[in-house]
Formats: sequence, structure tokens, C-alpha cells
Amino acid sequence: MSLLAPTFYYRKVTDIDLDELRARGIDSLLVDIDNTILPRDTGEMVEELNAWARDAIASGFSICLVSNNWHAHVKRVADAIGVQMVPRALKPLPFGFLRGVRLLGTTAKKTAIIGDQLFTDVLGGKLVGMTSVLVQPLSESDLPHTLVLRRLESLVLAGRTPLP
Repeated sequence: MSLLAPTFYYRKVTDIDLDELRARGIDSLLVDIDNTILPRDTGEMVEELNAWARDAIASGFSICLVSNNWHAHVKRVADAIGVQMVPRALKPLPFGFLRGVRLLGTTAKKTAIIGDQLFTDVLGGKLVGMTSVLVQPLSESDLPHTLVLRRLESLVLAGRTPLP
């Protein structure tokens, strides 16, 4: 299977079938922040996404935020949800993913990465043997280099529609 082919593809985080992940032996989630659970450049956590994180934790999943963003931003979001964090993860390199797995006390095989980018989240997770869950970005606002990668993503995802 291609390193750029997500295991699952959903419209948004709240559509993810956590029961399906659990059935596959997943007990831990590494979750990207910007444009995955927090619209980029807003600083505002959408209550629906905050509730999703609380529900996932209540149903037995361990969660760690893994972001290429800087410490203060990641810490603020992690503290609001009450989860572990790995800032400056350097995704798609494996270091941040492996650190998240260690923080949660699990294995890559029992962990899913949830994110909005093929070339950071999906690729990095696949490199370390994780289940990958791609979601559509929450906003169209992004860094210039990410906008270029989004065009490449659209080519890779051509003809593939997110699960309802």
C-alpha cells in the first residue's frame, strides 16, 4: 500500500468511527492540531471537536497531540483538552510520532494518526507503521508551502471521497 494512501479518509474528526479503530486493535490516537481539530489561525477550539476528544478519552482512547507548531500553542490546546503533547514534531520524520507513542505507553501498531495532511500526518504515520486517518482541513487558510502541498494532495486523492 502506498505511503500516501490513508487507511481511512473522513470529512471531519467527528465523523471518525472510533468503534472501527478499536476493532482494529487501536487504543491510542496521535492527533494533529492546525486544520484538524483547530481551524488554522483562529486559536479557538470548536466545542464540537473538544467534545469529540473528551468522548474519545472517556471511551478508553489515549490521546497525544502531535504538531509541527511551537510549544506554547500546542501546550494551550493540550491543556484545554487534558492530553499529552509533542510540539515541534518535525512531521513527517518519525521522531515526533515515536515520542507520542512512548508518552502514551503503547506501540505504533496500536496507534492511529489523525491529521489533515498527506505529506506530514499520513506519510509520517505510515513510516512508523501506524493506521492513518486523513480528514479534510477545517479551513482554507494555510502556510504558503502547505498550500502547494494541498495541490499535490488533490492529485493523489483524485477520485477518492471521504467517508460519511
